[in-house]
Amino acid sequence: MVMVTTGGSSLKDDIMRLYQPVHLLVGTPGRILDLAKKGVCILKDCSMLVMDEADKLLSPEFQPSIEQLIQFLPGTRQILMFSATFPVTVRDFKDRYLRKPYVINLMDELTLKGITQYYAFVEERQKVHCLNTLFSKLQINQSIIFCNSVNRVELLAKKITELGYSCFYIHAKMLQDHRNRVFHDFRNGACRNLVCTDLFTRGIDIQAVNVVINFDFPKNSETYLHRVGRSGRFGHLGLAVNLITYEDRFNLYRIEQELGTEIKQIPPHIDQAIYCR
Repeated sequence: MVMVTTGGSSLKDDIMRLYQPVHLLVGTPGRILDLAKKGVCILKDCSMLVMDEADKLLSPEFQPSIEQLIQFLPGTRQILMFSATFPVTVRDFKDRYLRKPYVINLMDELTLKGITQYYAFVEERQKVHCLNTLFSKLQINQSIIFCNSVNRVELLAKKITELGYSCFYIHAKMLQDHRNRVFHDFRNGACRNLVCTDLFTRGIDIQAVNVVINFDFPKNSETYLHRVGRSGRFGHLGLAVNLITYEDRFNLYRIEQELGTEIKQIPPHIDQAIYCR
């Protein structure tokens, strides 16, 4: 029997269902941990833990629950981790909890080759004005604009629309079907600009996207690479513009060092040949 449980489902119903033999339990870490702590979900004979989107499950929000959950599993358990990104949190977890693991990499390596990268020093209140200037001066085929929170994505998308530009947005709190539909329409050229959180990353393999704008600068090099980098097989020209506040300056320097790349100050004029075919 397969059982699905999440934080929003009825705890009483879950407890009743667990009186039957369950062969496969699919759920969110917090709810499964809650059931295990109550003694109704017995995991001592559970031989396998599968972590889908392991990078998300090892974010500060979920990692404590995952680590507590492992304590309920037998010492002989096997852990399978699936992830589109491989940040330090995933590597550290792998080293601590997996014994002699096999690592299978099915992803193309991301590269910054062919991407011209600039930064613009701005105050927070100047960001929308700066973005408007970029829209008017750049030859944008399609652009992706990254923010660091769901709330900022929605606010910025509204501002861009008010400025008279076509704009879609995607973030983690939207239903998966809705996100898929927006992404499909954007990929098919229905809109020129897409505002999103890091939900939409893993290298931008949309040929028409020639400009990436970090409206909010990322905190680490892994996120930067996944926002700006491209799969090597595409050999794509592109432009990345980073809006940098005073608080971002150390992250800018560190990301340059860690990725071995150069992010230059944006010049008054940008040659279209470096980002347009």
